[in-house]
Amino acid sequence: MIIALDAMGGDFAPSSTVEGAVLVSKSSKHKILLVGQEKILYKELSKYDLSDLNIDIINANEVITMGEHPAQAVRKKTDSSLAVCAKLVRDGKANAFVSMGNSGAIMAVAIFYLKRIPGILRPSISTIFPTVNGNCVMADIGANVDCKPEYLFQFAIMSNVFCKKVMKIKYPKIALISIGEEPTKGNNLSIKAFKLLNKSGINFIGNIEGKDVINGKADVVICDGFVGNVLLKFSEGIAETFIKLIKEKIIKQPLFWLAIPFLWFAIRTIKKKIDYSEFGGAPLLGVNEVCIIGHGRSNGKAIKNAIFTGINMVQQNMIIDIKKAIDKYKI
Repeated sequence: MIIALDAMGGDFAPSSTVEGAVLVSKSSKHKILLVGQEKILYKELSKYDLSDLNIDIINANEVITMGEHPAQAVRKKTDSSLAVCAKLVRDGKANAFVSMGNSGAIMAVAIFYLKRIPGILRPSISTIFPTVNGNCVMADIGANVDCKPEYLFQFAIMSNVFCKKVMKIKYPKIALISIGEEPTKGNNLSIKAFKLLNKSGINFIGNIEGKDVINGKADVVICDGFVGNVLLKFSEGIAETFIKLIKEKIIKQPLFWLAIPFLWFAIRTIKKKIDYSEFGGAPLLGVNEVCIIGHGRSNGKAIKNAIFTGINMVQQNMIIDIKKAIDKYKI
């Protein structure tokens, strides 16, 4: 397997991206193409023992930054690390590409170079989201902030396939985020999307509220990208605050130290469950090849896991199954 990695994307690139590539290369036989400004990447890679590392550097002179307008940057910077990654996949020189950079630009470059799957109106970013009793798949988490009911319908179809393949759930329970369980609750978007999903033939269980997401009421949770991104970022903030409060209480209360041997395993388990780096990256579903979008703050561990997410999707023939599902469940 060959994965193209946008080595210039992310808050801590290229040190984090090179570290992630090295971690993958040391633990597997997959080949990593580090794409970016080669002088910088050679210098960063020289910090590691290069023996037995299956890593190549592919030069790209330009970088799309987090603050740039996605569509304009993609049109203007055709030799960006992101564009070169997409071209490598398009030309069959890589099986998938991974980036921790500007998510809007990643979506734009994927659509421009890889094209949408026939019948797909808008690609979505689907992520694995922690719940009390396991995990669920949530879509969209930021690719489309203004949606039509038909978009949400297709997000559900694609995320249903992703959930079956990755989480190994044969009949995922699919739900729509709203402000109440009743079909008439919500805004025009959710009410119309409910009607489409309810007659689709998939395992749609209806509306759920925000609290039901955390409680694991559904395996696939559907919403527009605005709601999904806010919910995702809010949950990340809650998780970080939770761990911070535990540490503060332990420091302020010396007697708590006596309980650490008994609580440490539980604390470590909870921290691992809510740590986004464990999931690595989220797939952009709806384009013709595998594309993984990671968190801008990703460290080497998160990037390693994002790469393995991409590898898993290729091995699972995810794109083929999504194409079949779109043909089966037509609007």
